[in-house]
Amino acid sequence: MDCGFLEFQRQNECNMKKLNNTYYILRHGEALSNIKHMNSSWPEMFRNHLTPKGVNQVKESVQKLINKKVNVDFIFYSDLLRTTQTAEIASKMLKVKPRIEKRLREIDFGTANGKPIEELLYMSFAKKRINHTFKRGETYYHVLRRVLSFLKEIDSRYKGKTILLISHQATLWILENRVEGYSLKEGIKRVPKEKRIGKGELRLLVPGKSTNK
Repeated sequence: MDCGFLEFQRQNECNMKKLNNTYYILRHGEALSNIKHMNSSWPEMFRNHLTPKGVNQVKESVQKLINKKVNVDFIFYSDLLRTTQTAEIASKMLKVKPRIEKRLREIDFGTANGKPIEELLYMSFAKKRINHTFKRGETYYHVLRRVLSFLKEIDSRYKGKTILLISHQATLWILENRVEGYSLKEGIKRVPKEKRIGKGELRLLVPGKSTNK
């Protein structure tokens, strides 16, 4: 049953009730695109680096793992600049070599990439983005399919490991929503944008339920 493209007539078949590993998700810290209010996906149209505030946000979140004595075995990250810089900080602090994973990239904004966020008309377009997008861009379903394929792949490859995933807000909330057992339509309603993972925020993935909201 393809959980990425069905609206779940039999919801329980799509729920991820158990994971073989412990997963933490970390969104990149504040970046230039955040303060300039610009869309930025692959390929990057400008040097979208972390701000000093963003660097501190990441350091504070990674320090939480260290304080809790969490031993991270693997770090996987999106290869955009802001997530690469986030991964470099985490790698240095945790002493774990990060690995690039393109399936963790930001949602492809298509023709809106590199343009002001206003062009997305986000508040009125959110529901349509489940299965509609801008020219040459991705839908939420496309993101779900790729990020879920990655999670299933590494969860079958490793067992009993602690894994840190570094990515972007759209990619991470879509993944988190699925792991918690909800469809995209349900996620749009239950997790408005202001409740999705924040810049530099660290969360634990919990199958079948949420402790992060």
